[in-house]
Amino acid sequence: MAEQKAFALYLGCLAPHRYPQIEKATRFLLEKMGYRIAEMERAACCPAPGVLRSFNKFDWMVAGARNICIAEKQGVDLITVCNGCFGTLIDINKHLKKDEAARAEVNEKLKLLGDYEFQGTINVRHIAEFLAVEIGPYEIEDYLVRKIHGNVAIHYGCHFLKPPEVREIDDPENPVILEDFIEALGLKSLDFRDKLTCCGAGGGIKAAYAETSMTVFGAKMENIDEVKPDFILDICPFCHLQFETGQDYLNKNHETNYDYPVLHLSQITAYCMGMDEKFVGLQYQQMGKEYKLNSVEVESSE
Repeated sequence: MAEQKAFALYLGCLAPHRYPQIEKATRFLLEKMGYRIAEMERAACCPAPGVLRSFNKFDWMVAGARNICIAEKQGVDLITVCNGCFGTLIDINKHLKKDEAARAEVNEKLKLLGDYEFQGTINVRHIAEFLAVEIGPYEIEDYLVRKIHGNVAIHYGCHFLKPPEVREIDDPENPVILEDFIEALGLKSLDFRDKLTCCGAGGGIKAAYAETSMTVFGAKMENIDEVKPDFILDICPFCHLQFETGQDYLNKNHETNYDYPVLHLSQITAYCMGMDEKFVGLQYQQMGKEYKLNSVEVESSE
C-alpha cells in the first residue's frame, strides 16, 4: 500500500524546462498541505500518448512502466501536472495491473533497462484531480490566505477525463469539478462555445501539421474571445504552450490582437495559498506579462 500524505512528483518534459513556475507552484501547494514529495530521479519522458503509442504500443508501455517503477520503489503514488503524462501513465498502470500476460512481457523487457519490475502497487494521479476531487472546494478553504476576483475560461484538455471508464473522474461531456473548485478560490468560470474541444496541440498535430493545429486553435480562441475572460485556466503544460505560442502566431499571421494570460491550476491555487505573485511567473510567459491578479486577503477565523 502506498504511503499516505506523500507523492512521487512526475514533472514530464515541458513543466521543468519551459514552465518551471508550474513546478514551483505544485511543490509549494503540496508542501503547504503537508505532503512529502519523493523525487523521481532518472525519470524519462512519459512517453506521449499520441506519438510513440501510435508507432509501437509495446515499447510505449515499457517506457511508461519504467517511470511507474521509480515511484513504486519509493512506495508512494505518482502525481503529475500534465494531461498527456497522466493519460499515458494511468493507462499503462491500469492495463498492466489487469493483464498478467502483458505485465510479464513488459517486465521481461524492463530487465534489460536495469533494476525495474512493475508490481502494480501504486496509483497514478493528476494534480487537478487531487485538488478538485480529493481536497475539493470545501477543504481547500482551510489553506487559503487570499482569493482572486476574476472571470476565467477553463480548458480541460483531452486526456484528463477521457476515456471515462479508465479515468473515472467526472462526466467528460459535462464536467464541473474545476468550475466548483475555482469558485472556492473566488473565480467565476465562463461558458463558451465548444468549451471541451481540443486545443489543437496533441497527437503530434502541433509538430507535424502546424497549419491544422492553428486552425483548430484559432476556432478555440474565437470562442474564448467572445466571452472576454480575465485569463485562461488549464491543467496541462502542453495545452499551456499551445495557448501561449498559438496566441502569438495568430496575432502575427491572422491580424488578431490576443493577449490573454494563461495560468495552470497549480499556479493560481498556490498563489491563493500564499505563494508570492512573482513566483506565479506571468512575467516569464509569452502572453499577459503585465496582468496582475486581483486578489483580496481572506479574513482569519481566529
